[in-house]
Amino acid sequence: MLLLTAVPVLAGLLIAAVGLLGLRERLPRNRFLGVRTAATLRGDDTFRLANRVAGLPTLVGGLVGIVAGLAGLLMPGTAGLVACVLLGLAGMLAITVAAGALGHRAALALPEPAPGVPPRCAGCACGNCPVIAGSR
Repeated sequence: MLLLTAVPVLAGLLIAAVGLLGLRERLPRNRFLGVRTAATLRGDDTFRLANRVAGLPTLVGGLVGIVAGLAGLLMPGTAGLVACVLLGLAGMLAITVAAGALGHRAALALPEPAPGVPPRCAGCACGNCPVIAGSR
């Protein structure tokens, strides 16, 4: 029974850690953790924004898993333990998927950089950017 309650606790710890790192903008761009869609992986800024937006709901989803696992330990019977763990895992998954969709939509809202324009440039052609000024 202890193994059954450990699954949502460990998964919740991992998801909560990813959510916290995303919220604090400390999650490095990678192929394994965080919101990973074509829109979020097109640049460091979009990845950071998407994971910052999805960070709080992802953290909450992880906490749901942790609480479900710990609550499963308090259940008097096996049926209550299994129900608690399954409902907690389902809630954690639903919240995490919704957080990912929210982060994806935030990444889509960022405009794509124009070709030849540096990533942090607004494309305003103000003449103050050394990259744009040097290319003329």
